[in-house]
Amino acid sequence: MRELIFSIIDRSDRHLVLSRIYDVWMFIVIMVSILPLMTINTYPIFLYTEYITTIIFIVDYLLRWGTADLKLKEGWKSFLVYPFTLMAIIDLLSILSSLHVISSSFKIFRLSRLLKIVRLLKIFRYTNKITIFMGVIKKEKNVLLSVLVLASFYIFLTALIMFNAEPHINPNTGAVTFNSFFDALYWATVTLTTVGYGDLCPVTELGRFISMLSAIFGVAIIALPSGVITASYMDELRKIRERKEEAIKNM
Repeated sequence: MRELIFSIIDRSDRHLVLSRIYDVWMFIVIMVSILPLMTINTYPIFLYTEYITTIIFIVDYLLRWGTADLKLKEGWKSFLVYPFTLMAIIDLLSILSSLHVISSSFKIFRLSRLLKIVRLLKIFRYTNKITIFMGVIKKEKNVLLSVLVLASFYIFLTALIMFNAEPHINPNTGAVTFNSFFDALYWATVTLTTVGYGDLCPVTELGRFISMLSAIFGVAIIALPSGVITASYMDELRKIRERKEEAIKNM
């Protein structure tokens, strides 16, 4: 019975009908459970759906815990280790937030249920293109990490310069400009990414000149990972196409 339960809820077998039905069922439950987070008003029906979906998530959690040894393959230790695995912690937080065991302000943890979709539908196993993309990310992780470090350093440096170059009070309007260093970091981030919401902006000529440089360099920095990923992804597709052609020739 435990083998059958494990095959249904956790085994990567896309040909098992019951497993696919369970995945679709849990997908529907997850989507229903996050509906209250999409509305401002609270409707009575949401109270009942929350109770029902939470019970389903608890049963799912217990079933996964009860078959942990089949997944982790560490004998009786699996039952002790499982609650501390990443997905188990995510599942538990989403359940506790619904039961109000933790503060209701942590209801945002219910969004962690969306991560269950990836696991339940096994999307990374079903879609070859996503598998290739994840392989590209892993292959180019050093380059992407370098770009991330460069962007983070540039954001910090630009924020530091702007925070000291700009007056904290607009001399023309008397409004607050950069009230804290976090405001400067926020400004540097949205400028680097060329979003520029406009809620924070420099008021001096020097500050505007710094903004111009930050935006120009931002375009270059943000374009780097896009180019690396695109080039590597196309290279992987070319290799796959060549292997297929080679296999056809050898048939």
